[in-house]
Amino acid sequence: MKRVFLFVLTNLAVLFVLGIAARLLGVDRFLDQNGLNLGALLAFSAVFGMGGAFISLLLSKWMALRATGAQLIGQPKSNAEAWLLQTVSHHAQAAGIGMPQVAIFPSDTPNAFATGARRDAALVAVSEGLLRGMNRDEVEAVLGHEISHVANGDMVTLTLIQGVVNTFVLFLSRLVGYWVDRVVLRNERGHGMGFFLTTMVAQLLFGVIASL
Repeated sequence: MKRVFLFVLTNLAVLFVLGIAARLLGVDRFLDQNGLNLGALLAFSAVFGMGGAFISLLLSKWMALRATGAQLIGQPKSNAEAWLLQTVSHHAQAAGIGMPQVAIFPSDTPNAFATGARRDAALVAVSEGLLRGMNRDEVEAVLGHEISHVANGDMVTLTLIQGVVNTFVLFLSRLVGYWVDRVVLRNERGHGMGFFLTTMVAQLLFGVIASL
């Protein structure tokens, strides 16, 4: 769940930035020059939605490390870290993937996650609470589970699903923004600030609802 939460959080941030970029570049203006073009809006939403999801995937390791405060294990400083690296390596070899980066993040709650854009360049992180609260057999089972996510390409699958969700989030948020701008605020020339603000709020709201 932590892996999914971090990915969705990154995705929402990326979509917000892409929305601002579209506004600054004037992309939105081409969608309703002769009335709202639903086909063009859907194409725009698909390109930005899928693009945002894959940008989130590429940023997933960096964002996960920053969000959790995880520290990568380079040279092990203790027997526990050496065992952790060895166990991850064993599972990675058994799964036929490259050795992931391994990290420990500060949290009293037993937790672990794996992320990364490629099977051979993933990240596996465990919490301090998991290492303290579980015996080695239990930790090994958790690590095997996380490695299976990497081997099965679950992050790519999640990205594709998120890309479809993003498409509809962008599409619906801009429909709401257009309606508020034209019907409620009665703006008939271009896109007003009402369109931009409404679109951003709707985009955030729809994005949160879709991730629940």
